Amino acid sequence: MAVVSSGSPLTARRKLGAELRILRDRAGLTTEEVGAHLNCHNSKVSRIELVKRTCTRKDFAGLMELYDVDDEKRAELAELMKRAMQRIPPWWQAYADVISANYAEFLAYEAEAVRCFEYQPLLVPALLQTEDYARAITGPGFAALGPDQVDSLTEVRVRRQERLRDDELSLDAVVTEAALRLQVGGPDVMRSQLRHLAEMAARENVTFRVIPFEAGENGASTGAFTLFGSGQESDADVAFMESAEATTLRDDALALRRLNRLFRNLSAAALPEHDTLKLVERIEKDTVK
Repeated sequence: MAVVSSGSPLTARRKLGAELRILRDRAGLTTEEVGAHLNCHNSKVSRIELVKRTCTRKDFAGLMELYDVDDEKRAELAELMKRAMQRIPPWWQAYADVISANYAEFLAYEAEAVRCFEYQPLLVPALLQTEDYARAITGPGFAALGPDQVDSLTEVRVRRQERLRDDELSLDAVVTEAALRLQVGGPDVMRSQLRHLAEMAARENVTFRVIPFEAGENGASTGAFTLFGSGQESDADVAFMESAEATTLRDDALALRRLNRLFRNLSAAALPEHDTLKLVERIEKDTVK
């Protein structure tokens, strides 16, 4: 079966890295041994496999020779490498003046994912935010930015939602009750946001659940995180953890196991979807006018 698909350069690089790792394992070679063959440090080999560095044509030829890859497989991988080396500017390139390198990396993985799992303890997930809500949280969060830059970041948040509306992405979001009660943007903005949540939760590709205050420590986690899945496997294959300074990529096996397990535990503490909608409606009615 061919390894090439119609994905983007990022998807191609990830697939190529995974294929090269499989070939090295089958050959029974260490990164040090491969590095010696390529006349480079073993860290370069690891970075190519982990998609931290581009595989050059010279490196590719050396690896194919070392791993004794047959012509058919070599042609498949060569096509994959060709696609991986393409430089197609993503839509968010237009916002390069306000998007950090970490955020751009996050957007690249989100654009390729088919499934997204997100936990937010205090805020509504970005993919489910109204424009007014997104603008309200962007301003204080980036106090050093001017109005035009806040507008740009808000536009980025809204544009990210297109894949969700087009059914290209499925979202499983879990938030705490605090995220619904925090008065972001004032009562009018919050009521509109709560109504929007109810509408989005009715979509087939959206699962939205709330952890009530009564869940106590079972529904508590110290920080927000997002998991992306690029296939139909039950667990995600890349994660991003949020902090005050940055959104950090985690794709090592141990971190992914822990975060996938943590999301399952938080999901178990959340209300069923029907009860979640009842809570959303109750909080909307209680919101001070």
